[in-house]
Amino acid sequence: MIVIEGTVRIPPENLEAARPVMEQMIRASRAEAGCIDYAYSIDVLDPGLIRVTERWESREVLAAHFKTAHMATWRAFFPQLGITGRDLRLYEAAPEPI
Repeated sequence: MIVIEGTVRIPPENLEAARPVMEQMIRASRAEAGCIDYAYSIDVLDPGLIRVTERWESREVLAAHFKTAHMATWRAFFPQLGITGRDLRLYEAAPEPI
């Protein structure tokens, strides 16, 4: 299993505009084959900090995720939403128990 963990920054004043775009990204990613979980969370103490958590079955399905139309759309919104400070890490983990 592949785990992605990290953060991105969005100016707090842009959060409301970002919500529908983030929701679209989450829904589309969760619908992908091989996606175990995909989530964005707003840090309670730092509202401009978005925590990213993803779990994928393999590197191959993650590579396919990066080529999707919804990923391209999400990235296209970065300048408009003021997204900066992307800090994401990939970890290999044992598969989840059945």
